[in-house]
Amino acid sequence: MQDTVRRILTARVYDVAEETPLDPLKRLSARLGRTALLKREDLQPVFSFKIRGAYNKIAALSQAELARGVICASAGNHAQGVALAAAKRGAAATIVMPTTTPGIKVAAVQGLGGRVVLHGESFDDAYAHARELEKQTGAAFVHPFDDPDVIAGQGTVGLEILRQHADPIDAVFIPIGGGGLAAGVAAIVRFLRPETRLIGVEPAEAPTMKSAIEAGRVVDLDQVGLFADGVAVRRAGDETFRLCRDLLDEIVLVDTDAICAAVKDIFDDVRAVAEPSGAVALAGLKAWAARNPGSGALVAINSGANVNFDRLRHVAERAEIGEGAEALFAVSMPDRREDYHRFLRSLDGRSITEFNYRWSGDGTAQIFVGVALRDGAAERESLLRRLTADGYAVVDMSDNETAKLHVRHMVGGRTIGLPHERLLRFEFPERPGAFLRFLNSLQPAWALTLFHYRNHGDDAGRVLAGVSVPPDQAAALTTALDDLGYPYVDETDNPACRLFLDGAA
Repeated sequence: MQDTVRRILTARVYDVAEETPLDPLKRLSARLGRTALLKREDLQPVFSFKIRGAYNKIAALSQAELARGVICASAGNHAQGVALAAAKRGAAATIVMPTTTPGIKVAAVQGLGGRVVLHGESFDDAYAHARELEKQTGAAFVHPFDDPDVIAGQGTVGLEILRQHADPIDAVFIPIGGGGLAAGVAAIVRFLRPETRLIGVEPAEAPTMKSAIEAGRVVDLDQVGLFADGVAVRRAGDETFRLCRDLLDEIVLVDTDAICAAVKDIFDDVRAVAEPSGAVALAGLKAWAARNPGSGALVAINSGANVNFDRLRHVAERAEIGEGAEALFAVSMPDRREDYHRFLRSLDGRSITEFNYRWSGDGTAQIFVGVALRDGAAERESLLRRLTADGYAVVDMSDNETAKLHVRHMVGGRTIGLPHERLLRFEFPERPGAFLRFLNSLQPAWALTLFHYRNHGDDAGRVLAGVSVPPDQAAALTTALDDLGYPYVDETDNPACRLFLDGAA
């Protein structure tokens, strides 16, 4: 840690980076009953903290090294940081990005002077190609997180927090992807304020550092969710793991809904739009504060604001559930008008946010309904008990990912008697030909029975597909899907699918 602290105290970042403000979150503080503060790294020139580590690394290169240029692999904020830092130091920058990278990100890097090389379909492919180009050209490789100078540059965020808030801080919440920011901030805060708790925060679908610490070694995750793409890293760094293992007090995991609610909190308080990974730390702060009541100040780092506008539709849709302000229920009832009146009375004046239904013809109605809540999870449980006591068959869908991503947009009747249907939830790469490749992976005898796609403004589209496959060919379907390589989950037995989409019902 001593070497890391020395590097942080002597880091060169302010040729390009800004000292960003530590803003009070007044509305959230009032709700929590304690001071909540937000470190605004979204206000950096590239709208992300990544410029700090990239510049500190490049500033440490000799003139001979700068003359050979720099190279990195990234599809996000690190790419822009390297491009800007290299331009400031007069070095040529080559940025290797996957071919699936959205054009807006490619254009942003090119606009900062970086030469973009598109290679492979994944970050791992781009990374391997960048290391090969490093050998061929002699360019200096700028790692996104696992480098002492990069870690030190990110650590200046922690130094600023302590300078800007001289009073005691109960805890600092730091988002973790590969761990560069967490390692740097933890090192300087532990050195200067050993009494302050250091809490790492990761998405529940990308628990990279938590898995490594629990295993006692760096591990490769088979798959990570892409919603908070800035922290969707399959493997932590060796150096960042060592520092985070020794310095972090704990790691909190947060789900997509909690992240969306934190994006809304940031907007409500400071009128800034955070990218999902930028709001991860605040989501962790809220979850930790709910379990650890107190009066001391809490700080979360907003790590960035590079969000595709299209993704905000999804964020807004999920924020109310993440805040506990909406419940989603599947309700079975007799298909009579008087029963709808009775159901609405059972809601006791609560507003309906969504109501999906289609006549079934069998005398029973399946309703997919959203209900506005005033008191979060406790009220949701109370309402669930009341509806059950009033004789309704109710399934709580508020935590059902497939229901929230797909089924709520698809309610409209079922196909009766469809044999051997499998319902599968995919992440399709957002590129031309992805759907055709999926269709070509299916044997002619397998009928495509259902398909629902939604674009969320990121690198992968969410798809729910139905395929009718005879039982004796189930193993062949599994082999075909594995060869296809698109991440998927079998949702055939998901209650949301069985109630509203099941062709065998």
